[in-house]
Amino acid sequence: MTDSELRVIGVDPGINHTGYGIISKIANKVTCLSKGSISSSVKLDFPLRLQKIYQSLGDIIKLWYPDIMAIEETIYAQNMKTALKLGQARGVVLLAGANFDLDVYEYSPKKIKSSVTGNGSATKEQVRFMITRILKLEKAPISLDASDALAAALCHLNQNRILTLKNAEEHKKVY
Repeated sequence: MTDSELRVIGVDPGINHTGYGIISKIANKVTCLSKGSISSSVKLDFPLRLQKIYQSLGDIIKLWYPDIMAIEETIYAQNMKTALKLGQARGVVLLAGANFDLDVYEYSPKKIKSSVTGNGSATKEQVRFMITRILKLEKAPISLDASDALAAALCHLNQNRILTLKNAEEHKKVY
């Protein structure tokens, strides 16, 4: 059996900055293909900001052809207006994933942090530090949003590995 490439785009949705990170896995080797942040000006009307997130994410997907999207689940914000806007940004990201026929997986912030740092309460800086080490990046991702997005992508690979091992164990029990 030959090993094929799996590409995962991680997305950290935000109103002002939506982080993205694309990783590739071939056999047991994981590499970072691209990372960054989609920024939108607060001077733009909100629908135009959402449009920019959608179009920019679509361009990134068309450039890198990921197979899977991993996104952070909704977090609870104390400010209702902010929470609603963040939900709309997440909706645009989910729509982009669906429109480009990606399998979309959502993970809680605690699961993502725990997956890369071993601590579900890790700070964004701790996540960035571990992402830099795990992916052997020469320097930290430009933004915390990008490192959070890469963490979501790595979380998916880690969850997928755990499920694969679990299924293998169940298969052994049957036979």
